[in-house]
Amino acid sequence: MSIRHGLLALLERGQMYGYQLRAAFEESTGSTWPLNIGQVYTTLARLERDGLVRPLPESEAGQRPYEITDAGRADLALWFATPISRTDRPRDELAIKLALALTTPGVDVRSVVQGQRSATMRALQELTRLKYGSNRPEDLPWRLVLDSMVFQAEAEVRWLDHCESSLVRHQPGAPPPQPPRPAAGAASDAARWADEEALR
Repeated sequence: MSIRHGLLALLERGQMYGYQLRAAFEESTGSTWPLNIGQVYTTLARLERDGLVRPLPESEAGQRPYEITDAGRADLALWFATPISRTDRPRDELAIKLALALTTPGVDVRSVVQGQRSATMRALQELTRLKYGSNRPEDLPWRLVLDSMVFQAEAEVRWLDHCESSLVRHQPGAPPPQPPRPAAGAASDAARWADEEALR
């Protein structure tokens, strides 16, 4: 999710100034994506430059609210209607880190994997605790964000397990895995079964 479209979605609810937008953004995402006020005002300046929002007169307290324009509504509607592609998402730093660890001398890749798994499991436990901390209907938006993060953490743990088993299989100098040997008597049973079939 881009901050740009997040602010447009919030302004679709009504006029807001910078600090209101920051608070509403963090509330909508369950504080899983904290913003600093500088990011908010920088993004508002770009949205204003692009004609997607317009500033309103300052209040008596010196706060300047913004409102969404028709062009901003069209841009927001297009964003909601357009699926997010994998190429639009940030690169997976963990996958790149492990790929580099494999090719960097002196790096204990298994230690990297195990350390990441421990950290991901701790994060998963904390996310699960937050998820079940409240069940109010108004908490549904940020609970859905938490669900997404839980599923991503679970998938990361599974992928790390796969990485570790791949390291074991492809360890240099390790003997290739042997097929399981038949149980005692299995070969003679098979031969006897073949003979009986041939006689039928």
